[in-house]
Amino acid sequence: MSNIPTPHIAAKAGDFAKTVLMPGDPLRAKYVAETFLESPVLVNNVRGVNGFTGTYHGKRVSVMASGMGIPSIGIYSYELFKFYDVDNIIRIGTAGALTADLKIRDVVLGMGACTNSNYAAQYQLPGTFAPIASYKLLRRAVEAVEAMGNVNYKVGNLLSSDTFYSEGTLDVNWRKMGVLAVEMEAAGLYMNAARLGKHALAICTISDSIITGEATTAEERQSSFNDMVKIALETAE
Repeated sequence: MSNIPTPHIAAKAGDFAKTVLMPGDPLRAKYVAETFLESPVLVNNVRGVNGFTGTYHGKRVSVMASGMGIPSIGIYSYELFKFYDVDNIIRIGTAGALTADLKIRDVVLGMGACTNSNYAAQYQLPGTFAPIASYKLLRRAVEAVEAMGNVNYKVGNLLSSDTFYSEGTLDVNWRKMGVLAVEMEAAGLYMNAARLGKHALAICTISDSIITGEATTAEERQSSFNDMVKIALETAE
């Protein structure tokens, strides 16, 4: 018996490309498909989670929303990797700067992803797992951003937090360990990729700064941040 459609994805076998870009927001997925892909086709809309497949400069590429948080991207990325034969997932999302060196709209390529999530407990490891990006995708992303020449970016560690509204001030301690920015999904994505022998990378645009208090609007987060999208599309195989 076929494992597709899954409980969360209604697409048919072969509907997804080998590389899927995953923003958190379904409206950003729609924006990316309509703005950057040629002849995009809607292949999933279960629970309003838009998924499209089209081409970018001749390459077949898909884009589908992940929702917010590790539990949500954990479900969608697992089903794409496991049941839809996707090889690469590139998260394209927003992050909050933990360092004064990062400004609004700068880009962070997540070489690693620290987390306060308990997601790794399922693997019953006798220690602490360090979620890291695919070197293949990371190298391609660095080459792409360098070729663009006009994007301020850093490569380094992200923090994937389970809490958006936090009662504590843990950002100070993470900053002391060199963590660049906080988001909510990368660590879970990296763990799924590791467990299933696939490739993953998080490319994040700084949408707000915990240092300065600056922030972008919800509308800007849906329909701008194009540098991040272009980097991801150039990275796609």
